[in-house]
Parts: sequence; structure tokens; C-alpha cells
Amino acid sequence: MSDLILHHYPTSPFAEKVRLILGLKQLAWKSVFIPMIMPKPDLTALTGGYRKTPVLQIGADIYCDTALICDVLEQLAPTPTIYPDAVKGAARIVAQWADSALFTAAMAYNFQPAGVAQVFAGAPAEGVQAFVADRTAMRGGAARMASADATGTYKSYLRRIANMLHGQDFLFGDQPCVADFAVYHPLWFTQERTPVLASIFDATPDIPAWMARMQAIGHGKPGKCSAEEALHVARSATPAPVPTEVFQDDHGIALGSAVVIAADNFGLEPTEGELIAATRTRYTLRRTDDRAGNVHVHFPRVGFTLKKVSP
Repeated sequence: MSDLILHHYPTSPFAEKVRLILGLKQLAWKSVFIPMIMPKPDLTALTGGYRKTPVLQIGADIYCDTALICDVLEQLAPTPTIYPDAVKGAARIVAQWADSALFTAAMAYNFQPAGVAQVFAGAPAEGVQAFVADRTAMRGGAARMASADATGTYKSYLRRIANMLHGQDFLFGDQPCVADFAVYHPLWFTQERTPVLASIFDATPDIPAWMARMQAIGHGKPGKCSAEEALHVARSATPAPVPTEVFQDDHGIALGSAVVIAADNFGLEPTEGELIAATRTRYTLRRTDDRAGNVHVHFPRVGFTLKKVSP
């Protein structure tokens, strides 16, 4: 198997979710740091346009969105599992809620003025302005939740999380599952990047204790890799055979069609390519790039739209 290459940056909450899963599974992986804001030319050479963080590369296969990356890591290293049979469905539902509703409220809370001052301490004004413009574009121009509304929502969510943790080490029992990693990452940002606001955890002491257990998992066995080295890996590799699962056509779009895939609500940059697989859970596009060569780019169905390219 080719090396696991994670394209990320250290302060990305969603990247922390994946780094901890790599730690749980004690996997070796290579780290490529990418910019926090656009442009990201080395990353988009691999993805074709998708710009969210992180992206997992295995040879010439490029995996977008942490929900899919979690599934890929589970397939590569099934033990210890992040999808225990007894709670698999519930854990996935909680993870999806955490990656959307919880993340939205937590980040709106984190980016109130005191948090912004801490995150960008020492940064030039133009850098802050560029970050704000980038994230506004990622939201498609939609307004961020007001910090007062976010505070009340975040507190309510924290109480619910604490209720799940009462009397047990992790959200669904004695071992962490995908829900733990998804719930942890926005709270990690509060604790690590905006500690001036971390007093919000004081009313739910089960949560800091659980966060300490999560942090202790670590990040596995990371190594270094440059963006150019990662592109060379892609150019030199052949994509893995596409899944043999039955083609699931929910759009009236045949395999072999030129299509565009994009996130449905955040980070809307599209990726265009040839649709070569559409299973129950994911889409796969074939693309050719001058720098990355022939690659397969994979997306989960949930959270993404598929459209045929007009002739």
C-alpha cells in the first residue's frame, strides 16, 4: 500500500479529528502542510477544485471530506474500530450532527472578539482580513451565527454531550468511536486556540476529563512530506481499481459522464471529472492534471451534490 499522506494545517479542527483517528489506529502517515486560505494550488492540483481541510492521499487516490476519510481509515485498519456494531448507526448520526450543527455553533462562539484576538495575536491586519474574506466565501456569503446566539446554543450542546458522558469514558461506552472524534474537534479548537473562552466548559466537568482522554490518544506515527513530493507520488502511481459495488444511479447520470461535484453548503468550490463510480456511499471521479497526473478523486454522497456538465 502507498503511504498515507494527509494534506492539512496544524490548527485545522477537522484535521485534528483525522489526526486522532490515525493515532487510535497507530498508523504511520506523512504530513503535508497546506495554506489556511485560498489559493491552494498544490492541493487543488490533486483535487481538481475541492479546497477544504484535510484531504487524504493514497498514491493517486484522493479522498475528500472527513466522513469519507474515516471510512477509508477504518477499511485500512479495522482494529480498533471506530464503528462498533452495537452503536454504528447512532455514532454516525452523532458524528454528522457534530460536523455540522455543533461545529457551526462552536466556531461562531470561538470567533467572537476575544477569541479572534487570541487566534490572530501578532498577525498583520491584512492577514486577518484575508482570512475573514476566505471564510465568508466558503459560506457562500451566508452570515455567521451571531456570537450571543452561538453561546447559548453551544452551552446547550455541551450539556447534552455531558449527559452522554455521564458514568462512562466515551460517548457510547468504554472505547472511543467516530462520534467522539467528531464531537471533540470543535471543542479542541476552543480549548487550544481560544482558551480565553474555555471557561464555557466549567459547567460540564465531564467534558474536560473526556477531552483529556481523547488528547492522550495522540497522532500515531507522522512523518514529513513536501507538497511537490506528494504530487510526484500521485504522478508516479496508478489509482486503485474502483469499487465493485453496484452502480447506484439517483440522478439519471450514466457512468462515463462529465460531471461536477461540490459540497452542498460550505466550501462550494466544484471538482469536474469523469464519473467512474457511484456506490451507496461515495462518488469517484477520474481526472487528469498536468502536475498530479491521472488521479481518482473520491467524495461521500452525504453533503455533496452531483451534476452533469452541460454540453
